[in-house]
Formats: sequence, structure tokens, C-alpha cells
Amino acid sequence: MPFDRVLTGARLACMTTGAAPYGQVDDAVLAIEAGRIAWIGPADALPSPALQTDHLDGRWITPALIDCHTHLVFGGNRSDEFERRLKGETYTQIAQSGGGINRTVKETRRLPALHLAADTLRRLETYTAEGVGTVEIKTGYGLDRDSELNMLKAIRAVTHSADVRICATLLAAHAIPVEYEGRSADYIDEVCIPLARQAAQEGLADAVDAYCERIAFSPEETRRLFIAAKAAGLPVKLHADQFSDLGGARLVAEFGGLSADHIEYASRESIEAMAASGTVGVILPGAFYATRETQAPPIEWMRELGVDMAVATDANPGSSPMLSLLTAANMACVLFGLTVEEALAGITRNAARALGRHDEIGTLEVGKQADLAVWDIEGPADLVQWIGHRPLHGRLMAGEWV
Repeated sequence: MPFDRVLTGARLACMTTGAAPYGQVDDAVLAIEAGRIAWIGPADALPSPALQTDHLDGRWITPALIDCHTHLVFGGNRSDEFERRLKGETYTQIAQSGGGINRTVKETRRLPALHLAADTLRRLETYTAEGVGTVEIKTGYGLDRDSELNMLKAIRAVTHSADVRICATLLAAHAIPVEYEGRSADYIDEVCIPLARQAAQEGLADAVDAYCERIAFSPEETRRLFIAAKAAGLPVKLHADQFSDLGGARLVAEFGGLSADHIEYASRESIEAMAASGTVGVILPGAFYATRETQAPPIEWMRELGVDMAVATDANPGSSPMLSLLTAANMACVLFGLTVEEALAGITRNAARALGRHDEIGTLEVGKQADLAVWDIEGPADLVQWIGHRPLHGRLMAGEWV
């Protein structure tokens, strides 16, 4: 039986772990069958012919990139808050004065799902131009039952319309809505927990997230939500220890969580718990940069203890107005000291693990989805060094050029 498609004359950055940096394979052939990688090796050992052959003239192939933390579905604009931060106000001060997340909530609640989906599709164009094949999108700007469900429906609509894979995360516990001010525990019990159960029953969400921070939800409230989410069959992840150490990273690790995200103030004890549970540390340099944070995430502890590190944009209209995953990779290196290989693993292999999709995507291995990015570059470092450069030759999703 011939392969459906064979890519020849390529250099591969398979992003697998092993002796070769980047999992590099030179002068390689990659064969595709039924949307999956069927064979990788030298041209003279190809076991079958192909229905279609594409010669890549020495171009590089990586797994299609993965952004494992975004807030791309929202309404409204908060550019004035950017100006306020430049004048000295902190993210917390702006939130406490009526800005921040709750301001976006007002604008998002009034928009129908199709309008939200259309805006999101336009934002995704930047991602596809950079070789991204999978994007996680969170809710969290609805903060009531109907609005959060509306956001989940918008995300599912994007899933059916975009040429990227979409993972939907329920983040109803993102902020305390004004109607529940002073009653955060009631909001968890009356809105978030029932929403998690309904989203699981209707297949609208792939995971449940929360924001465990002094301006949001306590560890105790987060714990109650996680118990309900796990009982409903949904994995959990957490915005943890961004501005203070509440033990959020340790808490999500206790539940075998997919990831702990931000983690600038996470303690060594929390990082040890993440290492034991296999919870990924998601680094979000865009938020660090935009909020003028000075406490860097504990990269050295994660290296020492073997915690997988992912990198993501945290794209949102307030604290991380960034739509470039390659820029996030550059910033992770420059601001936090990641190596280029760590940064690329963070937007491929480890990002897939942060989404619980590592058996399907994130590396070039036989049996995995043939989601590929083809690049006009001299080497993998070119992808991370340049800011604003998009050397993408093309993408394949499930083995087809898009």
C-alpha cells in the first residue's frame, strides 16, 4: 500500500527527548497515512511508494506549534488600562477600581456567540501565520451561567470553522462578578460548580481552570471546584501564584492537574509537588512583561526537579495583549533564561502535555497526528531569535496542506 503523502528533502526538529538536540534528523523523509505520521527515516529506506510526494528543498519541519493558554474569546477594549499602568497603577489597583476582568465581562456578556466566534477567528489568523496548529481558549469573561455557556459555544463554533485544533477550558472561576461581590464562596457553589457539571455533561469543555489569587479565589474555594470538576470527569489546571504564594501550584498538583500557569511566586515545595504529579509549569512572559512584574518564575527549580516547562501567550485584552507565540518564546529566553531548545519544547512537546494531548501532538513520531509546520530557516534558533519574523513556508493539519 502506498503512503498518502511523503515529504522528502527535509530537516526535522522532531522535538523528542534524546541525544540529538531538538530531536534533529537531517535529509529525512516523513510519510503520512490517514492523517498520521506513518514513517520517518532516510530516503533510501522508504518502505513504500507514495500517492503524492512533496520535496521540501532542505526546509525544516517541526510539529505544528501549540499555545496552551489563551483568553481569545472576549468583547470590548482595555487599551486605556495600558496607559494607566504606564502611569504607575498596578494590575491589582486597576481591578479594584472597576477595571480589569470585570470590565471585559460587561462587554462580553452583551455579545452573541457567533459575534464572539467571528472576532476570535480574526485573532487566530496571527497564530496560523506563525505555524500554530493547536490553541487552548478559556472562558472567564462571562461569569454567569448563560454567558459562560455562550462563550463555550463560541469556542466550539471556532473549532468547526478554524483550520487549527481548539481546546476549550471552562474558567468561570476567573474573577468574582459584581453581583457576587463579597460572596465568592457562594459564586463557586451556585455558578462555577453547576457549570462544570453541565459543561462535562454536554461535552462543551475539555478542562476546568480557576484563578487562585488574593484578588480572585482562595485555595479552599478552588479546592471545592476541583473536587466537583474531577467528579464530573474533567481535568483541572490553575492560574497559580502569579502575584503571591497561596500554594496554588501545590494545590493543582494535589489533584494531578494538567498545569500550573504563571507561578512567579510558587514555592520550592510547590514545584516539588508539581514534579511528583507530572503537572506542567506554564510560563507566561507576556503577562510578566505587561504587568511590569519583577518576580520571575522559578526556572532553576523546575530544571533541577524535572518539571516540564511550557510557554504560552496568555493572550487577553488586559494583562497580556499578545498574539504571537514565537514572541512569547523569545521573551521566555530573554526574560527568564530558557534555552532555545527549552523554549521550542515549551511551544510543542510540553505545551501538548499541558493540554493532555501529548499522545496525539507535540512531537514528530510515528502514530501521531501529522500536524506539521514547514519553515524557511537555517536552524531552529531562527524561530526564537527574531521578533516579528514569520518564516513559515506552510502548515499541514492531519497531513493536508492548509
